[in-house]
Amino acid sequence: MNKYFVLVIALTLGFSAIAQKKELKTAAKELKKNNFEAAVTALDAAEALMSQMDDKSKSQYYLFKSKSLFKNGKANFNDVKKATEALESITNSSFKQESTAHKQLIFAHLVNKASKLYEKDKFLKCSEHFESAYRVSQKDTVYLYYAASTATSAKAYDQSLSMYEELKSLGYTGIEKQYFAISKEDQKEESFGSKVLRDVSVKSGTHSSPTDKLTDSKFPEIIKQIALIYIELGNNDKALEAMKLARSENPDNVNLILTEANVHYKMGNLEKFKELLEIATEMDPSNADLQFNLGVISAQSDDFLNAKKYYLNAIELKPDYTNAFINLAVLILDQEKAIFSQMNELGTSAADDRKYDQLKADRNQLYLDAIPYLEKAIETDPANFQAAKTLSNIYSATGNTEKYKEYKALADSIEE
Repeated sequence: MNKYFVLVIALTLGFSAIAQKKELKTAAKELKKNNFEAAVTALDAAEALMSQMDDKSKSQYYLFKSKSLFKNGKANFNDVKKATEALESITNSSFKQESTAHKQLIFAHLVNKASKLYEKDKFLKCSEHFESAYRVSQKDTVYLYYAASTATSAKAYDQSLSMYEELKSLGYTGIEKQYFAISKEDQKEESFGSKVLRDVSVKSGTHSSPTDKLTDSKFPEIIKQIALIYIELGNNDKALEAMKLARSENPDNVNLILTEANVHYKMGNLEKFKELLEIATEMDPSNADLQFNLGVISAQSDDFLNAKKYYLNAIELKPDYTNAFINLAVLILDQEKAIFSQMNELGTSAADDRKYDQLKADRNQLYLDAIPYLEKAIETDPANFQAAKTLSNIYSATGNTEKYKEYKALADSIEE
């Protein structure tokens, strides 16, 4: 009796193995014809026999399942994720090459889809696709960085914070080597996508003087984003804690000092913001943007003389600094408010009339003092509507009809 029972079990297992192979074979045929629904039907039948499959058959099943879910890139996002998960269950080395090739297809699909979503400003979905691309190929950490960045753009702060924290724990810097050479045609430095392409160009004689350069580290930007997200979430202590950690590891990093300065600015700590900017300026005295920002904070603190000094420093370092020219003009014109206030307080006596005329002359002088900076802004940026509009108003107020018409026409053409 026991022998009969064993024989029945053996026959049952034998039939199961035959059924498994039949369903997997059917799935393979349907996948070749892109009949994904028929392939799924065969795989569902095979799944019922999963407990009796050997390792090789299970791996083949999961490979076919991934392909049927992916549908050659026509699947929705959830099915693409399931297709990725199925690949993780492939353990048999017989399918290593095929599963790797399929994984690369999924990876490329996710990256391409994310790029298209980014172009349409669909940042949250873009972030999801970039993160999934990273999960598929974790050696490509840059896509986790892109995922965190686009999640921030979508204001999905909890998600972006989690990814930035992961990048920090991974020690991700994003530093890349770039390859350059001088073009013999125009004597300009040209970048190449790879060392091989650069070296071929040099060898062929079209380029010379090959050089390698490293890109800046993205670590300061990651810490900055962590800090700013904590501020958005109302956790200023965590924000400053993030900066303290970053600066302890890189005490001479100017970018980190600027990041901490921005944190204090967001928190309303203007004095600390200014203090850190001044430290950064001492470390990088040729940085025009630092001088400009010191000008901005000085202007906000009603420190006219220092604001003007810093804006002029920025222009000296960067002669085409349009915003510095505009801010200088604004700084000068802002003094008009105090003059108006005094004019409105005057009475009708002869002394008040004389005082009124003097204030009016002072106001007119402000206009004349602002003109050179605004015209310089137009010179550096001919399409600057703000500068053109302000100049037309000033020339109207000072009675210069010809110049008024000139800049009004320019402002109108820019606005159109």
